[in-house]
Amino acid sequence: MTGWRGQLDLRYRQVLRDAGPCTLAHDRHEGPLRVLQPLYPEGPAICHQVIVHPPGGVVGGDELHIDARLEAGAHALVTTPGATRFYRSDGAVALQRVRLQLAAGARLEWLPLETIAYSGCEAETSLVAELAPGAEMIGWELLVLGLPAAGAPFVAGRWRQHLELPGRWLDRARIAGDDTALLDAPAGWAGRRVLGTAWFAAGGPLAGARRDALLEAARDVLAASALRATAGMTAPQPGVLVLRLLAHEAEAEAAMQLLAAVRAAWRAGAWALAAEPPRIWRT
Repeated sequence: MTGWRGQLDLRYRQVLRDAGPCTLAHDRHEGPLRVLQPLYPEGPAICHQVIVHPPGGVVGGDELHIDARLEAGAHALVTTPGATRFYRSDGAVALQRVRLQLAAGARLEWLPLETIAYSGCEAETSLVAELAPGAEMIGWELLVLGLPAAGAPFVAGRWRQHLELPGRWLDRARIAGDDTALLDAPAGWAGRRVLGTAWFAAGGPLAGARRDALLEAARDVLAASALRATAGMTAPQPGVLVLRLLAHEAEAEAAMQLLAAVRAAWRAGAWALAAEPPRIWRT
């Protein structure tokens, strides 16, 4: 079976105008991937955009490729209008590849809403972010396995996830629906079906005081949260902070709210910017 192939190329560049810096967006697409028009709720320096996938879900044989490049000084926030859904496959693999390249001084917020892996899906996703010295980004991925509350738990299929900052941080997950030793054992997911990963990354080492302040800001958010999740923060490398959490499927929305709160804390602490959630999240 031959699926859809979608390619989306995003380019952001900063120009200087009388009123100050402005981030301009350019895009090119092939197949079933689009980006909505640029929005500037915070002023011209920060460009908000929403990636849409008109078919509404990803099936075996589909290939989605997203390439985003930010030139020096540009600041972009990229999100999605809703969950990305990977449906049951007849054996073919669904692929999603994301490549992010940030030049010196660029800032990127990569904030897709949750990804739902349906039972029986065969999926591979990867995100590779290359940051030049002076570039910084905030990103997250929230994976929900199956829909247990709807009587459709994740009991078959495979999910493979790859997150990488080349030469600095590499995270790989291989999850099978029938791997109860991983998904149900106390030393694994302990019956939870939501995995969240958020990161703050810089193109070089962060100053110790700044790194520690960002770590503590995220830990304060975790401590204040009412979510009954297993979560923690670490700095695996001097320029990378990583948050991981596990939660139950019924807590997926609360987990997303927790990631948003951490993002707001990092935005304020690192860039002295207000939270300014994307408008699409409120519709």
